[in-house]
Amino acid sequence: MFSRQLLRSTTSKVNVLRSVESTTLKSFSLLNARSYSVASQKKNNFPKTLLARDSNSFFKRVSVPRRYMGHAIETRNASFKKLSESDVKFFESFMPKERVYATKEIGGTLDSKDLEGFNSDWLNKYSGNSQLVLLPTSAEEVSKILKYCNDQTIAVVPQGGNTGLVGGSVPVFDEVIVSLSKMNKVRSLDKDSGALVCDAGCVLEELDNYVLPDGTIVNNLSTLRKDSTGYDIKQLFIGSEGTLGIVTGVSILAAKRPSSVNVAVLGLESYDDVRNTFKSSRGHLCEILSAFEFWDARCMEIVLNHFKMSNPLSEKYPFYALVETSGSNAEHDETKLTSFLELTMEEGLVKDGVLAQDKSQIAKMWTMREGIPESLAHFGATYKYDISIPISKLYQIVPDIKNRLSEAGVYDNNSDSSSMETDKVVKSVNGYGHIGDGNLHLNIVADKFEEKVTNLLEPYIYEWVQNVSGSISAEHGLGIMKPNDLKYTKGPEIISIMKDMKHMFDPKGIMNPYKYLPA
Repeated sequence: MFSRQLLRSTTSKVNVLRSVESTTLKSFSLLNARSYSVASQKKNNFPKTLLARDSNSFFKRVSVPRRYMGHAIETRNASFKKLSESDVKFFESFMPKERVYATKEIGGTLDSKDLEGFNSDWLNKYSGNSQLVLLPTSAEEVSKILKYCNDQTIAVVPQGGNTGLVGGSVPVFDEVIVSLSKMNKVRSLDKDSGALVCDAGCVLEELDNYVLPDGTIVNNLSTLRKDSTGYDIKQLFIGSEGTLGIVTGVSILAAKRPSSVNVAVLGLESYDDVRNTFKSSRGHLCEILSAFEFWDARCMEIVLNHFKMSNPLSEKYPFYALVETSGSNAEHDETKLTSFLELTMEEGLVKDGVLAQDKSQIAKMWTMREGIPESLAHFGATYKYDISIPISKLYQIVPDIKNRLSEAGVYDNNSDSSSMETDKVVKSVNGYGHIGDGNLHLNIVADKFEEKVTNLLEPYIYEWVQNVSGSISAEHGLGIMKPNDLKYTKGPEIISIMKDMKHMFDPKGIMNPYKYLPA
């Protein structure tokens, strides 16, 4: 019989939200949203320390070579203008000074260190030296900024929550940072369709409104579910990482919040059992299946140790899976999930499992999966690879990387301590992700970022992914980390078309330069 015991866990909360609700949204939810904040202490109307991420960020500051994960940084493009006091005065002519953060070198009042939070990424891995951060509150202000920058050939970096993992939202040199953190208003909500329109500083799901580098405002904020008239221009901006323009508004389909949510954590003996359990869940749970996540034993050991939680299962297993159902009939959904779990246990696919009994237990179960990045980050430098692979081969790269690093003498393949105590440079190799769409998060934890480890990982990982017809980026994007590796996923003809599109939208190349596309 399927185990239904309570989770044996101490209270330790991870700051991750799976849904967002406000008086405006009412019963609608923005699924898989995350909450981040901007911390500041004011002095003379300017922040003493400007952080583009939470001041309690759990990520350690680690030393990173200028080479940035194996890719040499280009020299600064000499055609880009260097900022002067006159540029700052122009921006202050239509924006209040408290939204124009300028350093003393260009006529402002701040020191360079005061902009560190904007110049460094969320993982403290990539950083630049911008002397100017602009915080517009409307598309019109963004338009004025970009028109001036285009006329003056001033390079620009759009920045949202600055939570990216590939350096896409921070400057490489001294580009102007246009932060959208002040553009966070909800504009409208269609209660019949659930279509919500808001500023780009809110949670993003679908991008529809953008400003081109020359300052032109393109308005495509329709709340229609279907529209087959003309080319779908917004698709060009989705995933373009600020290289074509700046998104200023979004249209989101806010799904009706399900009245019944069930979550179970399962213990499995092999990745093949994980894969076959997922296949079975699609057939038995059908329309109520809303999530199927998996992670390995190493991840479980580390996350339980970090959050001081107990394993909800009576024994340790090589793999774990989280299954979530969402529907409108609690009794029907729970019966269906329980029946599925008992069936998979009878078939030998699942060895043990526990079903959450309330919202608190659901949150704790999700912490076991979503708390993995935080848990790993406490131990040093984390090489993060976000790859898309056919489901049948999704986990195979993890043991392959372990063997490669072990043979090179930088990793102990027999180490399984959650304390990360080892005399090797690489402390841990971990795999977890979303099996439903073939997305693996491959994380390698080391003492620090160093060239020897980087050269063992790259381009080996990208070549491995290419050989199974995968993608080198499933979610994280390309940023500064992977533009020269785009060739492992896209052919030369496609890359050429992408470069032509970039030139068409941004002929001066001022939008997020040095990134996304190979030089």
